[in-house]
Amino acid sequence: MLNEMTAALQSREIGYWRDKRGHEIDFVLSGRRKSPIAIECKWSADKFDPVNLEAFRRQHPSGENVVLSADVNKVFIRNYGSLTVRFEPLESFANSLAQTPQ
Repeated sequence: MLNEMTAALQSREIGYWRDKRGHEIDFVLSGRRKSPIAIECKWSADKFDPVNLEAFRRQHPSGENVVLSADVNKVFIRNYGSLTVRFEPLESFANSLAQTPQ
């Protein structure tokens, strides 16, 4: 997934996030963006738990939340309280990154 995102962005502005309590986000896209995009990668969308994204958004309140999953064929949205999460296949996410100005 990292290779696909790096190729799509033509940039190395991809990081990760982890706090002292062990919450972590697989990838964070920031760079020149106003708000970071938090990306979690899961084999199954049903296995997603929003705890890590909620911890991240307490420190970085604005930005998109994305889950890339092997079993997702079509983009869909789920809300977890005030947290909105977009589930997406890797291919469509990489394509949207390539078309979005940095």
